[in-house]
Amino acid sequence: MDKNTVIGLVLIFLILIGFSYFNRPSEAEMQERHRQDSIARVEQRKMLEAERQRQEEAAATVAAHSGQTGGAFLQDSLAEQVYTLENDKIRLDISTRGGRIVLVDLKEYRTHDSLPLVLWREGATTMGLSFYARNQEINTEKLLFVPGATEQTQYARNGEQVLSMRLYAEEDKYIEYLYKLSPDSYMVDFSVITHNMDDVIAAKSSFLTLNWGIHMPQLEKSKDFEKRYTGVYYKFFEDDVENLSLTSDEKETLTTKVQWIDFKQQFFSSILIAQKPFNDVELALTNSDEAGYLKYAAAEIPLPYNGDENERYDMRFFFGPNAYTVLKEYGKDIDLPEIINMGWKWIAWFNKYFVIPIFNFLQDHTTLNYGIIILLLTLIIKLILFPLTYKSYMSQARMRVLKPQVDELSKKYPADKAMEKQQAIMKLYKQAGVNPMGGCLPMLIQMPILIALFYFFPGAIELRQQGFLWATDLASYDSIATLPFSIPFYGDHVSLFCLLMTATNIIYMIMNNRNQPQNDQMKGMQTMMYIMPVMFLFIFNNYSSGLSYYYFVATLITILQTWIIRKCVDDKKLLKQIELAKAKPMKKSKFQQRLEEMQRLQQQRLREQQKGRK
Repeated sequence: MDKNTVIGLVLIFLILIGFSYFNRPSEAEMQERHRQDSIARVEQRKMLEAERQRQEEAAATVAAHSGQTGGAFLQDSLAEQVYTLENDKIRLDISTRGGRIVLVDLKEYRTHDSLPLVLWREGATTMGLSFYARNQEINTEKLLFVPGATEQTQYARNGEQVLSMRLYAEEDKYIEYLYKLSPDSYMVDFSVITHNMDDVIAAKSSFLTLNWGIHMPQLEKSKDFEKRYTGVYYKFFEDDVENLSLTSDEKETLTTKVQWIDFKQQFFSSILIAQKPFNDVELALTNSDEAGYLKYAAAEIPLPYNGDENERYDMRFFFGPNAYTVLKEYGKDIDLPEIINMGWKWIAWFNKYFVIPIFNFLQDHTTLNYGIIILLLTLIIKLILFPLTYKSYMSQARMRVLKPQVDELSKKYPADKAMEKQQAIMKLYKQAGVNPMGGCLPMLIQMPILIALFYFFPGAIELRQQGFLWATDLASYDSIATLPFSIPFYGDHVSLFCLLMTATNIIYMIMNNRNQPQNDQMKGMQTMMYIMPVMFLFIFNNYSSGLSYYYFVATLITILQTWIIRKCVDDKKLLKQIELAKAKPMKKSKFQQRLEEMQRLQQQRLREQQKGRK
């Protein structure tokens, strides 16, 4: 570098320094520039924050509308709306989000605390289709539907309310939910329709999965008791009605065709009925610890998909009471009444063909309180069973008056001749015309009736919220006192009908035992019989007060019948009649002759064996 170049660079440097010095901003200008820069930075941060928030909201909107994806269906500028279908019996709220029913209100009924009876609560139900479309997993429950293009809102047709909800993929490609509600009906027609979806839904799809679930709400006073009758029922096509476990969580895949599925509570049901039977249904039932809810029921139902231009799946929903007459009206041909638990098949017939017809007749042809109807029903049953009660008492009375003679026979035969003693006692009974089982058989015949009524009363919706005396609800427990603590297996309240039932049972046991011959074996049995009423005190304290009231009245009538019969029967006259019967020649039946011949041969072999030992 030469001398002139160095001098030039120094001069340029000095000029730049001088220019910078003489043109520097003043102090005020520096402060103003700092202020402007700060404002600019704040504005820039606001713009960045707004952009970030906008992007997050957009992402959230997409996620809410379409789950993991929203690209397969049109969702622009959609807002959620709720439409209502309603008649005198039910009200349905149907949301555009998922196009599904979000609320079911049974207008004729109230909960135990007098609130509207909402069978499906908003936010506590699920219903939607899941499938693959354009390489995306779709769940329609999270997407926004719109009312059908031809009808922008629900409309009435010949008194029938109709609502179409459509989920569009393109202008002429959509999935449609079609709802129809007739006047004065618990039944709702529900159809799933696919229109021109063959190139939207994945080509390999052979079915669309209908996901249906409900958190079943507590509707009755006793949550634990209501839980016992809450579960998932289903009917196999042209076969029996079955149910998942009512006491524990359970999942099951049904490989056999299914006619309908019922998410059943104690007195109300949500039943999905297929026009064409469902296949490969997966059911699940889970107990809920959440306040206000009983259990969660869920079903996954594959709907066959063939990829045709238009496909339709017709179904029906029944939202209504578990009343035998109502279920018979809406679905006798598909066994809907079978969801009411009337006991095992060998006793259910008594409820179906005797108790329910009489109960309904008294209900329809009188204006009596239901407590009086139960009393009349009890009187009718006891009058029909009176011949058995009389026969049972007379059998016990004959055995009682023969007790001294039986004791004499027992003294006559030593302990090593137990067989001979038994034969002698049986001969005495035969001569006297006494059947040792005569007192037990009538009771055994009555047992199915008692069991049948045990099932009838807790499930009788007619008794729900019907008061009688101190009981405010004959379908639930009555309480005359609330305890400050809970007794295991008993509860935290005192049921007066249960106490009365226990007291009358003990009184009847005492009267019955006095009418029977006494011996050491019978005394042991009697002790066990006294324990039973105490057990019933614990079992029935939380049961239907109508059931405890029935057992109380029935036992009271039995006590009265026994007292009247005892007053009319003279033991001395009865013994004379027995002695006269013993004096008559006794004709042996062929069976008895064969039995005696077998006993004679057995004794002969026994004597021969004893001689051989000597």
